[in-house]
Amino acid sequence: MPPMSKVELYAAIRRDARAGMSGRAIERKYGVGWRTVTQAMSSAWPQERKKYPPRASKLDPFKPVIDAILRADLDAPRKQRHTVTRIFARLIDEHAMTEVSYQVVRAYVATRKPEIRTETGREPVNVFIPQTHLPGAEAEVDFGEVMVRLRGEQVSCFLFCLRLSFSGRAVHRISASGGQEAFFEGHVHAFRVLGGVPTGKLRYDNLKSAVAQVLGFSRQRVETERWTAFRSHHGVEPFYCQPGIEGAHEKGGVEGQIGWFRRNHLVPVPEVDSLAELNAMIDEWDTADEARRIGLRARTIGEMFAVEKPLLRALPDEPFETGRWFTPQVDRYSQISVRTNHYSVPVRLIGRRVRVLLHASELVVYDSRIEVARHERLLAKGGTRLELDHYLEALVRKPGALPGATALEQARSAGKFTPVHDAWWAEANKVHGETVGTRALIEVLLLHRHMAHEHVVAGLATALRVGALTADAVALEARKAADGEDTDATASVGEFATPGKVTSLTRRRLTQLPSDTRPLPSVAIYDQLLRGHTSGEGTSP
Repeated sequence: MPPMSKVELYAAIRRDARAGMSGRAIERKYGVGWRTVTQAMSSAWPQERKKYPPRASKLDPFKPVIDAILRADLDAPRKQRHTVTRIFARLIDEHAMTEVSYQVVRAYVATRKPEIRTETGREPVNVFIPQTHLPGAEAEVDFGEVMVRLRGEQVSCFLFCLRLSFSGRAVHRISASGGQEAFFEGHVHAFRVLGGVPTGKLRYDNLKSAVAQVLGFSRQRVETERWTAFRSHHGVEPFYCQPGIEGAHEKGGVEGQIGWFRRNHLVPVPEVDSLAELNAMIDEWDTADEARRIGLRARTIGEMFAVEKPLLRALPDEPFETGRWFTPQVDRYSQISVRTNHYSVPVRLIGRRVRVLLHASELVVYDSRIEVARHERLLAKGGTRLELDHYLEALVRKPGALPGATALEQARSAGKFTPVHDAWWAEANKVHGETVGTRALIEVLLLHRHMAHEHVVAGLATALRVGALTADAVALEARKAADGEDTDATASVGEFATPGKVTSLTRRRLTQLPSDTRPLPSVAIYDQLLRGHTSGEGTSP
């Protein structure tokens, strides 16, 4: 039988007494004294336990002295106020304090110091005031750091969040950086998903993407030029929180939202092949979250957002370019430097300046107005991302540089240069020699520019099975795979069939030409020239 609480004991005693049981019998039954029985009969509710008076401390005689020192420090220069060590030393030297440890003095000062500041009006009481938010008027914005396993490697990314204050509807976006490009792209994506822009204030901390300088302890800020142009374009009215941890509570809704989203949707660490794939999943999670309720609210997020959505300001007609332009020069390695990282471009651009549009998760390279390269943005600093296709024209002239090329290693790591490529290359080197075999491989790699990757790989596998080690044969088999003529084009390298017959590429091209309906050529028309020449021979001059 579980032990009874004191209230239950009193109830049992009063029940037995009403049934006619004597006091001594009740005492024996419940193992209590006559005082407990008397108290239970007088009141059904037990009396509160009396609190013992606080135990005297050896610091008590010195507490008024410490209080006086702390009050005097309120008007002292900031750099000449008492530390706990100095207070402890003065108590020993000036007031003959003994048998009191430094830790006891430190604990009393830590408790008493903020109380004295509050008593004198130097420090207000820390209190939070409940707020009411109008629908469609306010929102909060912030970044959070998250870990993602990207193509098998765990990397640190940034989670953008914009949360409407009335409904709690939030939009999230993950990017490779937390810079201004991600800041703008997150806003554009959120406004597009929500269908409009809040009409009131959007709360921000003092992030560098928006604030260039904080002016003293006021709410005034020197904003970055691009942020000023962006918020003017969309009609955003910012409200900047206090710097540091003191201002975190001013946008507590989005602070808590990021933590909730990270714990509920990003645990365990998601494994994806690209950030675009992860963002597609996040959009689905945001939509599903409309069915939940926040706290003790009577309506769901989706129901409250349905009230708020018609009140949002309409989006501007013209889009705002969220990316940032750079004009780097291509070095002799056919690379450009953008934000401490290097990216490859086609070798024909060496020595020229190109235009680079940097986005949150990718960058696009333009030669004049023509796109010449597109790279996924590197997450770390000092990295290099090379595309093997950009170096093929140079490798045709320098085939010996291919085996040790960094671009080749990155292509292998990305899965673009497959084991099928390596096997075909090895066989071509055996038959034709390293130079000719490598040039043949480069011609095969050039096929990727106008044919699908899987079709070229299928053509390599088929050509390798039949022992056709020329680029023409691979091109032919790749076109067969594209046309659906070869159903066994995706066989693995290790399962080679018996060598068969390979159709000549020239013969195949001739069979696909339309029939020639023109008449056969004739030289009969030239016979009249012969007749005129014969008649002229008999005429004397």
